[in-house]
Amino acid sequence: MNINLPNFNVKNLIKEAGHSLSRAVQLTEEKLGTTERTEYDQEFQTLAEHADATKLWTEKIVKNTESVLVPNPQNRVEDFIFEKIDKSKPQRLSNLEHLALDMIEAGGDFGQDVPYGQALIKVGQAEQKLGHCERDFIGSTSICFTQPLRIFLEGDMKIITKERGLLESKRLDLDACKSRVKKARSMLGQQMKDGLSPEAALEQAERDLRVAQSEFDRQSDITKSLLQGLNSSHENHLKHLCAFVQIQLRYYKQCNEVMNNLQKELVNLGVSNPSEVIDVRDENVEYRSLSHETYVEHTNKHLKPVTVTTDEMKRARVLCSYDAKDHTELSLITNEVIFVSECSPPHSDYMYGKQGLLQGLVPRAFLEILDEK
Repeated sequence: MNINLPNFNVKNLIKEAGHSLSRAVQLTEEKLGTTERTEYDQEFQTLAEHADATKLWTEKIVKNTESVLVPNPQNRVEDFIFEKIDKSKPQRLSNLEHLALDMIEAGGDFGQDVPYGQALIKVGQAEQKLGHCERDFIGSTSICFTQPLRIFLEGDMKIITKERGLLESKRLDLDACKSRVKKARSMLGQQMKDGLSPEAALEQAERDLRVAQSEFDRQSDITKSLLQGLNSSHENHLKHLCAFVQIQLRYYKQCNEVMNNLQKELVNLGVSNPSEVIDVRDENVEYRSLSHETYVEHTNKHLKPVTVTTDEMKRARVLCSYDAKDHTELSLITNEVIFVSECSPPHSDYMYGKQGLLQGLVPRAFLEILDEK
C-alpha cells in the first residue's frame, strides 16, 4: 500500500531560512547605520504618517464610542463574540429598563390609588421610554457611525497596511541588490570564484538591481496611490460623524420630550412639589423650604426678596429656549412647563420661576401663562 506523504522541499526550506536570517542581519545593520538604506521621499513619508494617525485615532474613536454605547466591558466582549460567530446578540435589558420595571412593580405594590404609587408608575413608564430611546440611539449609532469605521479599518486600512508591508519587503530586496552590486564591483580584477568571473557576477548583480528597482518603484506607486485615497476616506468619515451628531441630537430631544411629558403628568397628579429644593447652580448649595421661598436680590434688576407659597404660583409654558445669564436666573427649554409668580415689587421684564428643584428669575417675554387667575 502506497502512502503519499507531503513532499517537503528541503532546498526551499533551507533557502527560506537563509533568506530570513539575511533579512534579520540586514535590518540590524540598518539600525546600526552600517549598511545602505533606501529612504522614501518626503511626500511618501508624510502620507505614511497621515495613514498611521488615521489608523490610530479611528481605532480609538471606535473603541471609545462603543464604550459609551455599552459601558459594561463584559457585554462588549460578549457582543463581539456573537458578532464573530455570526449569531444574533442577546437581548438584554439596560440598567435604566431594570429600574423602570422595579418602579412600576413598586408602584403597583404600594397602590395606584395613592400619590406615591401613581408617581412611581408614571416615572417607571417614563424610564422605560428613555430605555427604548437609548436602545434606538445605540443601534443607530452602531449602524451609521461605528460599523462604517470598523469596515474601513478591516477593509481599506488592512489593504494599505498589507501593501506597505510589501513595499518594505521590496525596499529590503532593493538594498540587498545594491549591496551585492557594490560588493561585485569591489571584486573586479580578482581571480574567478566558483566558476563565475567578477565581471559576470557584476553583470548579474546589476541585472538583479534593475529588476528590484523596477519592482520597488511599481510597489511604491501602488502604495502611494492608496495612501492618497485616505483623503476621500476622511470625507466619508466626516459624513458618518455628522450622522452621529444628528443621532445624538434626536436622542436627547426624545429624552427631553419624555421628561417634559413626565413633569406635566406629575403636575396633573399633584405630586410634583417636593418639600425641599436644592439650587444646584449655586456654588454654595443651600436647602430652602418651598412653603416660605425667599428669593435673593437680583442686583442687576434691583429686585427685593419675595416670599410666596407654591399654591400662589401659576403654571407657564416656555415659548423659546433661554440661557441663564448668571446663577440668579433659570435656563429654559422650549415647551417645558414651569411655575411662576410676580416679583416683589413686580418687574416688567422678569418673573420669579420654579423649575423642578431649581428657582430663579425668568424673562417674562419667554413665557405663556397657563393658569390665569
